[in-house]
Amino acid sequence: MKASRLISAAVLLFAITAARAADDNLPGFLLPGEDWQVAVSGVGFADGLSSQPGTGAIFFSDMRGKGDAKPGVYLLSADLTKTRLFDGKFSGTRPAPDGKTLYAIGDKKLVSFALPDGKESPLAEKIGTNDLAVAKDGRIYFTGNGKSQLSLYDPKTKAVTAVDTGTLKNPNGIGLSADEKTLVSSDYAGVTVATFAVRPDGTLEKKSTMTMKAPANKPDVANGDGLAIHPSGRVCVTTALGLQVFSPTGELLGIVPKPKQGSMISCAFGGKNAEYLYVSCGDTVYRRKVAPHPK
Repeated sequence: MKASRLISAAVLLFAITAARAADDNLPGFLLPGEDWQVAVSGVGFADGLSSQPGTGAIFFSDMRGKGDAKPGVYLLSADLTKTRLFDGKFSGTRPAPDGKTLYAIGDKKLVSFALPDGKESPLAEKIGTNDLAVAKDGRIYFTGNGKSQLSLYDPKTKAVTAVDTGTLKNPNGIGLSADEKTLVSSDYAGVTVATFAVRPDGTLEKKSTMTMKAPANKPDVANGDGLAIHPSGRVCVTTALGLQVFSPTGELLGIVPKPKQGSMISCAFGGKNAEYLYVSCGDTVYRRKVAPHPK
């Protein structure tokens, strides 16, 4: 009996130590004493988190809502008030930098909505869809689940073209740096986070890669899913092990533990100074306070 208790205590101590170690690797980002809190629960399947410019609110998609709460896009204010905006199954959302338009991708189509309550306007259809990133000039980069390519929608020509093929097995999360000179994308079927230089014409040039940690039972697959870039340049990726945080130079700084067991899907920064980190995990969106980014 005593031996059993000692083993149990050792396992618990190991788990606590591991969690603390993950936190300790992220000085200046995670705040001491802060933990995950429920932002919204009872969602069918939460995905497509993105930040609303200038308000501190975030957008998210419920892809499996039922009944009156059918699939759609919601706005979650800084005080956690949820407002339904649009219908549809969208795996990714991104507002335009000026905050006047919301772009969404999913169900094999790319669309736009005029905020706050405009109609859905189709931009591209019959495409592979997963997640997206929007540039100031209206160019939209997106990933398609099951395709080894990054695609570009050009608002001037209305054309969709492949801008990278083969760098990642299954590109998933995607984001643009604050100066829009770098595009970053994670691989759901590997351990790579790739960075690309964005040329003036919108095409991409591969720069470097970052390496995600993967579970011991699948050492070659980290399940890099959602991706968000903090104003400081840190790149955050939801993975099978938790939220992996990379420095602007590509160093893995640490892994923020999941709020609960199961998949961690999407992530975004909210708050007027990006002082909240939001993640979606199945039927719940969580947030935790992080160090605010001074303007």
